[in-house]
Amino acid sequence: MTLKEIPCGKTVKVVKMNGEGPVKRRIMDMGITKGINIFVRKVAPFGDPIEVTVRGYELSLRKADAEMIEVTE
Repeated sequence: MTLKEIPCGKTVKVVKMNGEGPVKRRIMDMGITKGINIFVRKVAPFGDPIEVTVRGYELSLRKADAEMIEVTE
């Protein structure tokens, strides 16, 4: 299951990071790493972004980036 598939109001744990190069580095620079909990605050109905809370910070992710983050509930 990827972060893109998670509904609003759920907290999930990152299991694996997919992707390579600058995209993966950008996601990791946001503090999203394996084992961290992510709370999904808001999801735009038709386009970007997905708004999440990670380590106390509110972040916005593109849906394409959220597809690279595998999570578990």
